[in-house]
Amino acid sequence: MTRPRDIPSIDRLLQRAGVQALVAEHGRAAVTEALRRSADGYRDLVIETADAADGDPAAFIEADTRRRLDARGTPSLVDVINATGVILHTNLGRAPLARQAADAAAAIASGYSNLEYDLAAGTRGHRHVHAERLLTGLTGAEAALVVNNNAAAALVVLAALAAGREAIVSRGELVEIGGGFRVPDVMAQSGAILREVGTTNRTRVSDYAAAIGERTALILRVHPSNFHMDGFTERAPLKALADLAHRFEVPLVEDLGSGWLGDANAPAVLRDEPTIGASLTAGVDLVTFSGDKLLGGPQSGIVAGRRALVDRVRSHPLMRALRADKITYAALETTLSLWAREPLRKEIPIYRMLTTSVDEIDRRAHALAARLKDMADVQVIDGESTVGGGSAPQSAIPTRLLAVHVEGRSAADLDRRLRAHHPPVVARIQDDRVVLDLRTVAPDDDQTLFSAVEGLKASG
Repeated sequence: MTRPRDIPSIDRLLQRAGVQALVAEHGRAAVTEALRRSADGYRDLVIETADAADGDPAAFIEADTRRRLDARGTPSLVDVINATGVILHTNLGRAPLARQAADAAAAIASGYSNLEYDLAAGTRGHRHVHAERLLTGLTGAEAALVVNNNAAAALVVLAALAAGREAIVSRGELVEIGGGFRVPDVMAQSGAILREVGTTNRTRVSDYAAAIGERTALILRVHPSNFHMDGFTERAPLKALADLAHRFEVPLVEDLGSGWLGDANAPAVLRDEPTIGASLTAGVDLVTFSGDKLLGGPQSGIVAGRRALVDRVRSHPLMRALRADKITYAALETTLSLWAREPLRKEIPIYRMLTTSVDEIDRRAHALAARLKDMADVQVIDGESTVGGGSAPQSAIPTRLLAVHVEGRSAADLDRRLRAHHPPVVARIQDDRVVLDLRTVAPDDDQTLFSAVEGLKASG
């Protein structure tokens, strides 16, 4: 029977061959601290229950120390398989990068780069030149810049153009999106003064006109990306609003959120999604949008439009705090280059998911169901995917689902076990069944999905 006084000292434990191996791997200070915690835990175990304290205390403490050190070095951020059917799943990191974009980011991250160096002149350069040529080519903007997300883009635009003055915005566009991000709060932090016009459901051009005065800095239009309003509603037409802004010589800024470039092969749910190019053509002076939504790139915020206004934003002191890093630029430029070459757009995972046919998903689903027939009750059923990420509210894209049932196990239990798989599989529960939507699962991950479902029948 082990007693507290039988527990070896830390010095004696450090002399064990297994512990010395841990020191070589993790360092003496980290191992010593982990040994103390493990020894204290074992001492408490001895005091609480003698039965649990049988065996070699030194071996127990060494094993527990190894476990603690391994856990300390395990990243909390891991790859998951998104089988929910939500294409832009904010909780799962929004847009996955194209393989080429990920490779470009890794290559730039592992060495030096010309982030702020002009190779032709041999002098200091500017990071803002990266991605600008591709952005202007794809959108028709005169100039563009990149910051770390779209909230930052909206913040720095308002700070640069409207601090201490009024920004006119419709009451129906004072939205809140995921994570408690509210347009009025961002405006307040920028120093701009909010001037609300119209009503929640109806705002006309005349409402904006009546509000313009000496203190007006700009008109702000916000795309209500995460909700849809039906019934007795009215929104000022964009072209008419642009004409009004230009008549009074105030900039029109539009927060587009999702950053849709537009594509003829897009699903019907995106036909009403405003495109960046269309907004600029209609007369919007500056647009802001996300890089990691419908664009399919890394987390970033983009400001594009008239060069004079982009230059004012670029020179604002906040840009130092909000600017993008070299990894973001590398991934963004590569993503944009794929957009620029139409035959390569399917290399962008978000684009592929949006344009994959139901027939293709059906073939993959039936192939998996056939392989799993002896391991689980798997049926292929009709279902709907959604765009997500605050894009195309009320979107429903036809798909085919794998409905999984295992005798004796609840849907909640199966869902939990899928999340415990390595890598985790995130599914959804529908009609008390776990369903898997292959639209958001890369074809290369079908084998991993098979292994995860195969393991559901095991005990535990």
